[in-house]
Amino acid sequence: MALIPTTILTGFLGAGKTTLLNRILQEPHGMKIAVIENEFGPESIDTEILVQDNSEQIIEMNNGCICCTVRGDLITALGSLAAKRDAGELDFDRVIIETTGVANPGPVAQTFFMNDEVAVRYLLDAIITVVDARHGMDQLDAQEEAQRQVGFADRLLLSKTDLVTPAELAVLRTRLARMNPRAPIVTVDFGRLPIGDVLDLRGFNLNDKLEIDPDFLAAEGAGHAGHDHDHAHAAGEDCTPACDGGHDHAGHAHGHAHHDEISAFMFKSDRPFSVARLDEFLGGLVQVYGPRMLRYKGVLWMDGSDRKVVFQGVHQMMGSDIGGPWGTAETRGSKMVFIGKNLPKATFIEGLEQCLV
Repeated sequence: MALIPTTILTGFLGAGKTTLLNRILQEPHGMKIAVIENEFGPESIDTEILVQDNSEQIIEMNNGCICCTVRGDLITALGSLAAKRDAGELDFDRVIIETTGVANPGPVAQTFFMNDEVAVRYLLDAIITVVDARHGMDQLDAQEEAQRQVGFADRLLLSKTDLVTPAELAVLRTRLARMNPRAPIVTVDFGRLPIGDVLDLRGFNLNDKLEIDPDFLAAEGAGHAGHDHDHAHAAGEDCTPACDGGHDHAGHAHGHAHHDEISAFMFKSDRPFSVARLDEFLGGLVQVYGPRMLRYKGVLWMDGSDRKVVFQGVHQMMGSDIGGPWGTAETRGSKMVFIGKNLPKATFIEGLEQCLV
């Protein structure tokens, strides 16, 4: 039985998640979508879609979609949808989960790996995070959940870009790329964007995405363009020349450095890994730093193997799969990215180097 692809739609309060979701549901794409809303409130999809009645759990929409309102356990909601689908009571071929604006998407993502009943029926396709271009810098400064939402994302959607200057938008893009270099950044205008930019991304599915995107590592250079964040500087000192106070603070002009708790770093090597040493080291990392490791992913060259190994994980949940063969003219090597909260980069890098043959 084919797994049901599921998309997690997240983003801080007011970012535009509901606008995007409404647009997806109204598009003539022919898909039958079940929507899970995890609470009622000012962000509910639409009064015409959600019937605000506590006795209602699953609501049929006039466009053929379904909405499931969840106040309790997500596992129960997913199980109920699957059971009704099996019984012929509901007809849908994919699910979108819209989280609340202050939600940490980590536990939602882990549901798809830690619960067997969910894992055998659903495929976590991707986490989509909407970022408000006008207020995103302030939210990332003040709200840890906003940072977590960016760190977990497989794709970042920038909304309200018409409310900021090109320079302000460039600063935000640079910051997002530094925090999560593995997530492409796409602009969304009042929820309008191609459906292919949201659904069927296979951001979490190893079997369908055996190779890291060609520009997977390019964002690291873009995120540090002309601005090296690894150099030493005094606490509180900006990495750029001091600001004269004459800029728009809401735009966070270039004069201010942002030291986010959520950040990313890369590891690359042109030497193969020892299978035993790498397994032991990664297992230790997950035990010690797992709660702070939001997302990690890589394509590895393992000693003695003619095929690539693809690995990825969320917190303590880590998996790997065999990828395609190394081409005869292909340069072998490993590339990995780690996204997390205050991770000790030097410990990771030095440990990984010790695992090389």
